[in-house]
Amino acid sequence: GALQGLNKAETAKEYGEEQVHIWRRSYATPPPPLTLDDPRYPGNEERYSTLAYEELPLTESLKDTIERVNPCWEERITPKLHLYNTVLVAAHGNSLRALAMMLLHLTPDEIMKVEIPTGAPWIFELDDRFSVLKEYYI
Repeated sequence: GALQGLNKAETAKEYGEEQVHIWRRSYATPPPPLTLDDPRYPGNEERYSTLAYEELPLTESLKDTIERVNPCWEERITPKLHLYNTVLVAAHGNSLRALAMMLLHLTPDEIMKVEIPTGAPWIFELDDRFSVLKEYYI
């Protein structure tokens, strides 16, 4: 959305800390959308040139992110876990929050309180049905 790449402190000063927290941590409230003339609009990038306008999001809530992450989890990550037992997932913070929400079965209220530190690996130990046995940071 329109907050992409902006300084968090300056954004909080402009919109208020509470509103920025809601946009960054809530489940269903997306930040303001990008405009088509914004240089950050994904349609300006060569790698997205084959996608239709409707396929390029202008903003995204955590709910929207889960809709993207869940197929990745099911189609790409779980098959690798069956093969290798250990998989490293490196992703943007909201994608990691989506994955954590799915694995830990968190409610929208619970996920708002989750803070994922940058650069601190979050380990999830899973059983053979991919239920979380243990989770911790290293």
